[in-house]
Amino acid sequence: MQLVINSYGSYIRKEHNCFLIKNAEKTFEIAAGKVESILISTSATISTDAIEFAVANNIDIVFLNKYGFPYGRVWHAKLGSTALIRRRQLEAATSLVGFSLVKGWIREKIQHQIAFVKDLKKNRPALRDEMTQHIDALTDLREKLDVLRGSIEKNRGSIMGIEGMASAHYFDALSIALPKQWQFSGRSRDPAKDAFNCLLNYGYGILYSRVEKGCILAGLDPYVGFLHTDNYNKKSFVFDFIEIYRNYIDRAVMGIFAKKQVHEGLFDPIPGGLYLNQDGKVVLIAAVNEMFDRNVPYRGRNVKIQNMIPMECHRIANSLIKPEAEA
Repeated sequence: MQLVINSYGSYIRKEHNCFLIKNAEKTFEIAAGKVESILISTSATISTDAIEFAVANNIDIVFLNKYGFPYGRVWHAKLGSTALIRRRQLEAATSLVGFSLVKGWIREKIQHQIAFVKDLKKNRPALRDEMTQHIDALTDLREKLDVLRGSIEKNRGSIMGIEGMASAHYFDALSIALPKQWQFSGRSRDPAKDAFNCLLNYGYGILYSRVEKGCILAGLDPYVGFLHTDNYNKKSFVFDFIEIYRNYIDRAVMGIFAKKQVHEGLFDPIPGGLYLNQDGKVVLIAAVNEMFDRNVPYRGRNVKIQNMIPMECHRIANSLIKPEAEA
């Protein structure tokens, strides 16, 4: 489980073989063996003995800003990486290997988008024609991606253009599937301009922390991206690799609306948009954790989504140093 610290003024310390958490409302303990990671998303205090205890038990501590994006984390010092993996990753960034990976990730992302819009279409007969148009457009964009050949450098603009147009169709479809009061106009970030994007942004932040963790533990360098260009302090590889998993957050957020759990009390207005408050985070995190706990097909077996991410990171790392194993 992820231990989420979401109450202002919370205090975390070690108590025997447990984490003891105190806030204004209650005090409780959680055994270290039940904790995979600790997310701290509000003003809180964590003692050094709790940090040492987390490190000793391979539990990472992630600090999220008010939009849900990780701005820092505490890791143990024995990460399972090799210099060879990172050298191969650098080589792949300018080779057909990197192009093949990027193309595959974006194709899988669009395929997930098509599948979700088809699911939404089934229960919304009044929207059948509009949904069909979006599905057809997404399918056409997937086919345009398929015919691209060459290098990442040569095709970067085309790939990002296809991805952008696909996202526009996809989010238009998601918007019209929502009740009128919650419909939105495109993506908005930092701050979100509407409830849907507010929930989605925070959910993506939680997903980002899991993807980053999977990359680092597999020995992949989060900063050496293929599609996203290098930039100071930008974890380009995480932005590349996260694309194939965004759909799970999309489904979790749409599920919150479908269950009629969304109301204005989950959001606080801020200049230029909305902020997900404590009540909103509780609703979202519960939905996201439920989604991460689901089983999905992965390479001939059923695995939990939360386990699939690190497994795929390790598979990619192994394929970089043993290309023949990829087949």
